[in-house]
Amino acid sequence: MSTTSDAVAVEVPDIGDFEDVPIIEVLVSPGDEVAVDDPLMTLESDKATMDVPAPFPGTVRELLVGVGDRVSQGVKLLTLERSGDGEGGADGVGAGGGAAPSTGEKAADSVQSATEAEEQAEPSAPTPSSPPPAAEAAAPAPQAPEGNGGGPVYASPAVRRIARELSVDLHQVTGSGRKGRITKDDVRSFADRGPAAAAPAGAGAGPGSGGPGLGLGMNLPAWPTIDFSKFGETERVQRSRIQRISGPVLARNWVMIPHVTHNDEADITDLEAWRKRLNDEHSRDGVKVTMVSFLIVASVATLKAFPNFNSSLDGEDLILKRYYNIGFAADTPGGLVVPVIKNADQKGLLDIARELTELSGKARDGKLAPGDMQGASFTISSLGGIGGTSFTPIINAPEVAILGATRSAMKPVWEAARGEFVPRLMLPLSLSYDHRVIDGAAAARFTVHLVKVLSDLRRALL
Repeated sequence: MSTTSDAVAVEVPDIGDFEDVPIIEVLVSPGDEVAVDDPLMTLESDKATMDVPAPFPGTVRELLVGVGDRVSQGVKLLTLERSGDGEGGADGVGAGGGAAPSTGEKAADSVQSATEAEEQAEPSAPTPSSPPPAAEAAAPAPQAPEGNGGGPVYASPAVRRIARELSVDLHQVTGSGRKGRITKDDVRSFADRGPAAAAPAGAGAGPGSGGPGLGLGMNLPAWPTIDFSKFGETERVQRSRIQRISGPVLARNWVMIPHVTHNDEADITDLEAWRKRLNDEHSRDGVKVTMVSFLIVASVATLKAFPNFNSSLDGEDLILKRYYNIGFAADTPGGLVVPVIKNADQKGLLDIARELTELSGKARDGKLAPGDMQGASFTISSLGGIGGTSFTPIINAPEVAILGATRSAMKPVWEAARGEFVPRLMLPLSLSYDHRVIDGAAAARFTVHLVKVLSDLRRALL
């Protein structure tokens, strides 16, 4: 950040490789007083929303950008005059134009920590919905629209955060506070009325959001609006931030990509025995080799043999990638996220196992940096610790394939040489692929090659 007279220009902090990220909300106005780490503006990428925090306590003097503007790291957002009780002067926040290390670290945390954001929002506990009054059952008479008619919104950063968490448009909320200021109770009361109340004017079909489908120009029938409380007791529970952000992306990928899923099984009897030996040998080093580690190594070897699976569709052309960045789905309290093992082809099995453990821990704690989830060329989704025999993983655009794995099981396998069935540990695999790029025969060959590699990991070295 840089100083302008007695005020400091607050800049977009390090947000990884994201560029031209839209500003979806400005949380302060000139004259507002903010405390350190109070959110100033909200940016939104296709993976997460990011609050830009105040680096020190002070008073907002001038806004330099607005909602809808696209920004990148280093772009000046606003000027902030330090309050008298703040520690240190302007030099203490980085006179060289960059944020101080502590501020950068906090900003990186705020980018990812969906679960922390939900805790800060302090949503009220879900309560059973009561049936609406009988008068509401009849068609309502036309009423004057609620809200401020499109004028400025008067709400604190904390109230704005709750509104984002509950998907409430503050322009439609009538404030009950002093001079029409919107309170937390106003937002919660508005959200409790249901999607119909919160939907913006002119909204069309769209599950839950009230929006016009997926924005794909499809003429879809309107999403049904039902008063479920007529049939019994209900409870309204908000989805996590990660679910609300990823939901539209998953719907887009499912509708726009012609998915086909090929299922197969890999004999991992010997591989599992080796995995246990490796963990015994390296237990003192804190290394835990999981089946996902083997899947990454085997996938890289197979992608090298079938380069079209490590590509992206760009118009009529394919972009073949000469790097092997493998994403893996990580289950967190806030929902699924996909950290990425970069340059997996240049790392050994134990290095991959260590990085898997590290990234999984950061994902659970909500501490992933934006760069930790970027650049994947192929993704693996493993449900092995839970169960199942097969599923259809959704391709993570702009990738063209994704590998799913479920829980391995001991099965009788015919061995012709011995003339008998023998027990073997079999791992179910589910490969979803973009049929515009990959046909069924190629997918079958890819999976057969992958199965051979997993049955004898020495093939990965060939």
